[in-house]
Amino acid sequence: MHYFILFFLHALLPMLVIAGENLSYTIDGKSYDGYWISSKANAPSVVIIHDWDGVTDYEKKRAQMLADQGYSVFAIDLFGAGIKPTSTEDKRQRTEELYKDRDKMRKLIGHGLDAAKAKGLNIANTVMVGYCFGGAATLEYARSGANLKGFVTFHGGLATPKGQNFSSAKGKYLILHGTADTAITMDEFAKLAIELEKQGLSHEMISYGKAPHAFTVWGNPSYREDADKNSWRRFTEFLAESFSIK
Repeated sequence: MHYFILFFLHALLPMLVIAGENLSYTIDGKSYDGYWISSKANAPSVVIIHDWDGVTDYEKKRAQMLADQGYSVFAIDLFGAGIKPTSTEDKRQRTEELYKDRDKMRKLIGHGLDAAKAKGLNIANTVMVGYCFGGAATLEYARSGANLKGFVTFHGGLATPKGQNFSSAKGKYLILHGTADTAITMDEFAKLAIELEKQGLSHEMISYGKAPHAFTVWGNPSYREDADKNSWRRFTEFLAESFSIK
């Protein structure tokens, strides 16, 4: 009987999927829908900032992958409840609005994190990661002086807006980029490295050969399996190092 129970539990484990939930909150009278998933209480937290199509199944899948590794994860919404643009024109309009109003971008991130605190998000024990547009937003929040463990970008926007710098920034940085990215050039990659070095910020910057923009996005023509898997592995190592997980 004892062996039967162990066999049954072993067979059951793959089906024990951690359940996530939508997290709705309001900022200045407007509704936003983030996504929360956690493997256990008081776990180290990862905040995901979405690409220019909003919080989609992509962010939820990445959140699931992280929760399976023992993290609490919050995918923050910067566009608004139900807004998931599909056309390039609409995506560009949504992101340009925030690129032109950096104070609003920072405010949306900060208030979103406040909403997640009620679910158990511990700001002092959090790493933020962004994809494409979300990478630019991640660095924007870093420049605000946010006291997080670290900041990570996957094929994210790397340019620092005129009049800004990293003099108030804290934490560690991991920049994962495609050498073949024509949307965000290696010149921008190098300039960011110089900026981070100038401010004495701990950083690691990796470029993946033959990887274009959006190289981690499954189903996208730009997807590159090797670059995706290698960058994800380094990201998870970075998380373990940041949270001192042995």
